[in-house]
Amino acid sequence: MNALASRRRALRWFTGAGTAAVLAACDGGSNAAGTTSVSATPTPTPTPTPTPTPTPTPSASSSGSCVVDPTETNGPYPADGTNTATGLTSNALTASNVVRSDIRSSFIGSSTAVAAGVQLTLTLTVVDVNTACAPLAGYAVYIWHCDRDGKYSLYDLPSESYLRGVGVTDANGQVRFTTIFPGCYAGRWPHIHFEVFSSLATATSGRYATLISQLAMPAETCSTVYASATGYSSSLSNLSGVSIARDNVFGDNSAAQIAQQTPIMSGSIDAGYTATAVIGIAR
Repeated sequence: MNALASRRRALRWFTGAGTAAVLAACDGGSNAAGTTSVSATPTPTPTPTPTPTPTPTPSASSSGSCVVDPTETNGPYPADGTNTATGLTSNALTASNVVRSDIRSSFIGSSTAVAAGVQLTLTLTVVDVNTACAPLAGYAVYIWHCDRDGKYSLYDLPSESYLRGVGVTDANGQVRFTTIFPGCYAGRWPHIHFEVFSSLATATSGRYATLISQLAMPAETCSTVYASATGYSSSLSNLSGVSIARDNVFGDNSAAQIAQQTPIMSGSIDAGYTATAVIGIAR
């Protein structure tokens, strides 16, 4: 009897202990010792951040069918206020009547002499290479060059001021000059100097050019004019001693730059020549 009672007490004790264990396992907030049980929180997998694609910077060397014209020397006869001159002025840009389309006559002082030579009508188109060669309106262009004997007004010819002038580009970015085909003097390929300014006001103030460069006369037209036109005989002999490749201005330019610096020309000695050229600016 006593043994049976003992077995019954033991059975009740194990039953109670098992129930307590089950309840403790079902209770997520506490265990039998009373300490807090912390369940591990899963760590989220980081989402990769996309690397942004860089936005291309517009090229200043070319865009579309135009290139940036290279900067060239304005010397030695610019009359733009950057050097001295032996003639009537060292800065033709400040003359009140420098803005003119026909630049064949002198316009400073008392002389009205007209430079003799084969007529050349030159149309220049100023464009922005960074906006797909868009035309630049309202820009001022100053051009100057030697006469058919290779001499410059205000320097070699101190009493003359011809073959110099300023024009302003229209809505198409174009400006037109009437002049003569320049001669060739010893040591240089035949050329026309030009300076581009952002406005007429900037040009006539002097010394604020956006671009200073030169145009190279086409070889075929040079040979034709110098061999057959009146007054160019010395140019023909000078031309035989120079080339664009060896020229100290054009010689280091790229093929694309030379192509743009060389006007497209048509016409004849008797009828005169027309020429067009693009001037590329990187704004």
